[in-house]
Amino acid sequence: MANHKSAKNRIVRNSKRNVINGARRNRVRTFVKKVEAAIACCNKEEAAAAFKIAESEMMSAARKGIFAQSCSYRFSSF
Repeated sequence: MANHKSAKNRIVRNSKRNVINGARRNRVRTFVKKVEAAIACCNKEEAAAAFKIAESEMMSAARKGIFAQSCSYRFSSF
């Protein structure tokens, strides 16, 4: 257990960031699922539109440290 004030503050901050980061991660996964669903339905226009949004969300998450940069590049490449 934390014994000094800064360590206690770090525990509180880490738990808050964990919730925020989890929400961002789920948001990106949702957009990726929408792209995959559009591709599975052979709907090219919908897939392209969904991919544009998902790519933006993925890159934003990578900049914030939610995903590794290489993960976002790998997603963008297909």
